[in-house]
Amino acid sequence: MSHFSSEDEALLQSMLRQLLQSVKERITGAPSVECSEEILLHLEETDENFHNYEFVKYLRQYISSTLGSVIEEETEKCTSAQNQGEGTGYDTLVQHVTKKTRESKEYREMMHSLKNVMMVVVESLINKFEEDQMRSKEMQKKVKTEQHSSSHTDNCSDSDSSFNQSYTFMNPGQLQLLVERLDPVQPKEVRQEAMQTLCSAPPSDILNCESWTNLRKHLAAALLDHDPNFSDKVLKFYARTFSSCTLNMTRELYTSLAKHLELYFLSEDNYVPAASMGVDISNPDIIRLLKKMRLLNEYQREVPSFWIRQPEKYMEEIMESTLSLLSVKCEPNHTVSLKSLDPVYFLALVDLKAVWFKKWMHAYYSRTVVLKLLEKKYKSLIAASIEQCVSYLEACESVVHGTCRCHSFSKSHISNKQKNFYTGKELQYIHFVHSLSLLGRLLIYKQGRKLFPVQLKNRKDLMSVTDLVIMFIQLICCSPNCPKALTVHTGTYSPAGLITDVLRILCDRKECATECLYTNTVIETLLQPIHYLLNEKETHLNCQEATLIHIADILARIAAVDDGLSLLLYGDEKLSATDNRSQNGAHTIVQFTKKLLDGDISVLSWSEMLPVLKGSFIFVCHQMYSTCEGLEVLLPYHLHESIVEAWKKTSLLSERIPTPVSGTDCISSLNQESQSFAVLEETLLDDLLNFAATPKGLLLLQNTGAITECVTFMFSRFIKNLQVSGCEKFGYEVIVSQVAATASGAIALQNSGFIKALLTELWAVLECGRDDVRITHPRSTPVDPIDRSCQKFFLALINLLSYPAAYELIGQQTIPNKSEYSLREVPTSIIDIIDRLIIVDTDAKIHSLFNYEQSHMFGLRLLNVLCCDLNILLLLESQHKISEVLLDAQKENAVTISDNSPEFIIDGLSVERNHILVRINVLGGPTERILPSRILNKVVYV
Repeated sequence: MSHFSSEDEALLQSMLRQLLQSVKERITGAPSVECSEEILLHLEETDENFHNYEFVKYLRQYISSTLGSVIEEETEKCTSAQNQGEGTGYDTLVQHVTKKTRESKEYREMMHSLKNVMMVVVESLINKFEEDQMRSKEMQKKVKTEQHSSSHTDNCSDSDSSFNQSYTFMNPGQLQLLVERLDPVQPKEVRQEAMQTLCSAPPSDILNCESWTNLRKHLAAALLDHDPNFSDKVLKFYARTFSSCTLNMTRELYTSLAKHLELYFLSEDNYVPAASMGVDISNPDIIRLLKKMRLLNEYQREVPSFWIRQPEKYMEEIMESTLSLLSVKCEPNHTVSLKSLDPVYFLALVDLKAVWFKKWMHAYYSRTVVLKLLEKKYKSLIAASIEQCVSYLEACESVVHGTCRCHSFSKSHISNKQKNFYTGKELQYIHFVHSLSLLGRLLIYKQGRKLFPVQLKNRKDLMSVTDLVIMFIQLICCSPNCPKALTVHTGTYSPAGLITDVLRILCDRKECATECLYTNTVIETLLQPIHYLLNEKETHLNCQEATLIHIADILARIAAVDDGLSLLLYGDEKLSATDNRSQNGAHTIVQFTKKLLDGDISVLSWSEMLPVLKGSFIFVCHQMYSTCEGLEVLLPYHLHESIVEAWKKTSLLSERIPTPVSGTDCISSLNQESQSFAVLEETLLDDLLNFAATPKGLLLLQNTGAITECVTFMFSRFIKNLQVSGCEKFGYEVIVSQVAATASGAIALQNSGFIKALLTELWAVLECGRDDVRITHPRSTPVDPIDRSCQKFFLALINLLSYPAAYELIGQQTIPNKSEYSLREVPTSIIDIIDRLIIVDTDAKIHSLFNYEQSHMFGLRLLNVLCCDLNILLLLESQHKISEVLLDAQKENAVTISDNSPEFIIDGLSVERNHILVRINVLGGPTERILPSRILNKVVYV
C-alpha cells in the first residue's frame, strides 16, 4: 500500500460501504455503540456471508501477499522440527506459526500501513456522510416548500446513498435542540422534522440525555396529536426503544405510555365509545387507541423474560402503572348519560385470555409483587372482574328462563369471521373472557386465594373462593353452547369450554383442588343437573349434552385423586353415617350412568352426542371402581353388567350399519355414525377391562364372559404405545399383571397374541430381530447381568408368570429339544423361552445363540425369580427336572488337565447356577438361610 492512489481509495470506500450496508440492520438494532462494536468484532461467527464480502476478500488477498512468505518459512521450520520428534501436533504448529508471524517485522509494517490507509478511507466516508445529511435536509426543505400536501409524509427514503441514514449519532447539544423543537408550542412542520430525526437516533442516547424528562412530556403530548402519521412515528419510536433498550431505560417509556392512556380515558375531550354503542375498529380514533394498547400489551408479554435481572423497584413501577390504568372507571358525566368503555375492554380486545397476567404470575419473583399490589391498592380490579362474571351469569340466566333459545349475546363467540364492528354484547363477552382468565390464574396460587373474600358493589355477602367456583359451575350449566363446536372446533371460545379449562387446571393441582373443589357444596352444584334428569324435572340448560360432558370431565379429574375420590364415595366427614348415602356423589353418578346405558333418560335418548356422553360418565365411574374402595361402593349397582349389555348392543348396531354406496348423499352421515359406534365400542371395552384393576373387579369381569375381547382390545392398544391419560392412575402393565393372576386371563393373553409379541421384542433385544430390520450401528457390549435394554421385558415376564399363568402356559408341555435350531428362529411361547434360554443343555442350543452368555444369564436370572414361588418350582421340577439340569451343567463346566482331577471353571453362569441350586434346596425364609454371593472374592496367597 505504499502507492495508495485515489482510485484505490474509492475502491476501498465502495467495499467498506457494501459491508456496512449489509450489517446496517444489526448495527441500528444495537442499544449502544459498544454493542455495535461487538457485533462487528464477531461478524465472522454470526454472518454466513462474511467471506463473500469484497472488503474481506481484499484483506485476505493483501495479507496473503504481504505475509505469505513469512508464514511459509515458519511452517517449514516447524515441520522439519516435527519430523525430528520435537513437535506435539497440529494445534501446536498453528499456534507457533501464528505467534512467530505476529512478532515479525513484516507484520508490524503491514498493520501500520493498513491503519494509515483505513483512517484515510473512514475519514472520507464520514465527510461524505455529513455532506449527504446536509444535502438531504436541504432537499426535504425544498420539497416541503414546493408541495404542502406532502408535508405529512414519511421522509425516510431508501433512495439516499448514505449507508446508515436511519442511524444518526447525536451530541448532547443536538439532543437538547431536538427536545426544544418537539415542544407542543412549535409549528407542526418543526415537530414533524424533529420527530423524524429522533426516530433515526440511537434510543439509548436519547434515554440517557439530560433532557429526557422534558422529552418524555413532549412525546406524551405528541401521542394525542390528531395527525395519524405523526402519532404513528411516536409509536414507532416507543416500539423501537422497547425492543432495543434495557429495562431501566424502557420502564420510564412504558410508564409514560400507561399514564398517557390513563389520562386519555379520564379526559372528557377524547373519544371513547359507550359500551352499548359498540366499537368500530375501523374508526381512526379507535385504531390509534388500539395501536397504543397493543404496544403496551406486547411489552407486558415480553418484559417478564428479563426483569429478574433488574432491581425490584423497576418491576414494581411497571406493574403499578399497568394496574392503575386497568383500574380506571369511566363514569358518565352530566352531558352524556351513557358510560364509556373502560381501558380493560380495549386490553381484552388485543389480549383476550390475559396472557400478560399469566406471564406475570408465572414466576414467584414477579407474582409476589403483583399480589401485593392487588391486595393493598388495586383489589377493585378483582372485584370488577368478579362483577363482570356475575353480570354475564345473570344475562345467561335471563335468556335460559325466558326464551330458552340462543340469544345474540351467545352467538358472538361462535363466529370465526374477521369483523370491523363489535356490539355491546360482544364487548361484554370479551371482557368476561378476560376476567375469567384473570380470576382463574389467581385461584391457582395460594397467595392469590388469600385475596378472597371480596366485597362486591351490589352484594351484601362477601364473595369467597367457594362462591366463585360455584358461580363458574353455574355458568357451565346455563351459558350458551354449540354442540358441534365441541367436536369440530377445538379452539373455540365457548364460555363452558373456557370455564372447564380453568377448573381442569385447579383439579390438576392438589392444594388448589383441596381448597376450591373438595367440598360438598361444590360437588352438589356439579351434580344438580344430574339430579334434575334423574328425578325427571325440567332442566334449564343450554345444550344439555355439552354441559353434562363438561361436568363429567371435572368429576373424572376429582375422582382421579384420593381426596376427591373419598369425597365422592363417602361425602363430608361432618355428615352422619345415615345421611351419607343420600348425599354421596358416587351413588348419583352411577345411577345416572346406568340410566344412560339402559336408555332410560328420554330427554337424551335421541341425541347425536349420546355416545360421547355415555363414555364421559362411564369414565367417571371407571375412576372409582378401579380402586377397592370405589368398587365396594358401586358393587350393589352391577354396573359391569350394564356395560356388557351396552357393549353387545353397540357391537350389533355397528355391524348392521349398511355399507355406503358412492354417489349417495348419506355417505358422510353413515361414516360419522359408524365412527361414533366404533369409538363407543372401544370405550366400553376399555372400561370393562379396567375392572381388572382390583381382584374382585377381575372376578366380575370373568363372570361377564368378555375377558377375551377385553384382553384383545388391550393388546391392540398396547402395541401402539399410546400415552396414558393424565387422569389415569396406571397403564396397561398393571392390568396385565392382574389378568395374568388367573388361568382364564393367562389363556386370554396367549390367544390375543400379547405373549408372542412380548417374546418377539425380547428376542430382538437379546439376540436378533426380523430379517428386514436394518442395523445402523453395532450394539454396545452389556456389562450388567441383565442389560438395561432387557430390564423392561424381564419385569414384564415376572409380572406375567404367576402360578396360574405358569401352569396354563407351560403345564403338561414338553420341551422341544430339537437337534438343530435356525439362527433366525424366534421363540413364540413361554415353553420356547425355557428351552432356548434356561435349559441350554445341548450344543445345538448353544450354537443357535448369538450372545450365549448374555442370553443364558437372562434365562437363569428369570428362573431364579420364578423359583421363589414354591408352586412354580414344583411344576418345573416335576416336569423338567430343573435341578438335575443345573447340576449336569455344573459338572460339564470343568476341564481335565492330564491325569489330575478336573478343574472347575468359575464364571458368571456357574455362579448363577450355584445360587439357584442353593436357593431351591435350602428351606427357610430370607433370614433363615444363607445364599451364596454372586460376587467372587479375591483370595491372596502369601
